[in-house]
Amino acid sequence: MIRIGILGDIGSGKSFVAKAFGYPVFNADYEVSKLYKKDKEIFIKLNKTLPKYIFKFPIDKNQITEAILSNKKNLKKIVNIIHKEIRKKMKLFLKKNKHKKIVILDIPLLLENKINNKKDILIFVDSKQKDIKKRLIKRKNFDQKLLIKFKKLQLSSLYKKRKSHFIIKNDFKKKSVKNEIQNILKKIL
Repeated sequence: MIRIGILGDIGSGKSFVAKAFGYPVFNADYEVSKLYKKDKEIFIKLNKTLPKYIFKFPIDKNQITEAILSNKKNLKKIVNIIHKEIRKKMKLFLKKNKHKKIVILDIPLLLENKINNKKDILIFVDSKQKDIKKRLIKRKNFDQKLLIKFKKLQLSSLYKKRKSHFIIKNDFKKKSVKNEIQNILKKIL
C-alpha cells in the first residue's frame, strides 16, 4: 500500500486535491467534526479539562473556538485529547484499506504531529495566497484570530515544500488538478 500525505497551508485546498486522487481518503478534519457531534466520551474528557468552555453535547465548534481564543494553552489541551482518538481512527482506516493500492492521508498537522512514515509520499498543495484568503473568508466559521493561532502550530510552508516529493499547483479547477495528479501517479505506480 502506498500512503500519500497531503500537505499545504490552511485553505490551500488539501481536501479538494485529496478527493481528486480517487483513492480512499482519511480526512482528519471530518473525523474531528464527527467526534464533536457523536462521541460522548470525547465530550466528557473535554468537559473535564475545560468545563468553562465545553459544557454541552454535541460539542458546538463555537465552544472550541472560545476555549482556544481565551487561552493559548487550551488549544494544546484540546489537541492532546482529540489527537489520540484521531490516531486510532487512522489506524482503523489503514487496516480497513490495507489491500488498496493507494490511500490518501488528509491530515492538517501530519508532519507536526509526526503521523507520517518515512516511506510516505508527501505532496504539497501550493495555492496563491489571494485564492486562499478568498476561500477562507467564505467559510462559515472563519475567524482571523483562530487562523493565526492554528498557523503558529504549523511548520512553515517552505519547510513542508522541501520535505515534499511533489508539489501540486492548485488553481481550484478540477481538470488542471487531475492532470497534475495523473502525472504524479505515473511516476509512483
